[in-house]
Amino acid sequence: MTEHLLLFPERGTADEIATELAEEGFTEVRVLRVAHAGEDDAEDAEWAVHIREEMVEDPAGPVESGLRERFSALAEERGGWYDPEPTIP
Repeated sequence: MTEHLLLFPERGTADEIATELAEEGFTEVRVLRVAHAGEDDAEDAEWAVHIREEMVEDPAGPVESGLRERFSALAEERGGWYDPEPTIP
């Protein structure tokens, strides 16, 4: 299983991307609010799309590498950023 996190300033963008990825058949896709480390103000939190994919067996393999590249480009295209090592419970 692998995990990915895409972060966006707007919830609408996160919702759109989550819907697209869920329709593509990813194992688990959810939108959540993520606060930055050290930030106390809820207004500074961003919207995250958390993706868990159970079909990827080798986290260092070519499929995982392709997913990282795709998610990174997708986040950049939509004004967000990609966290390759999420720590979401």
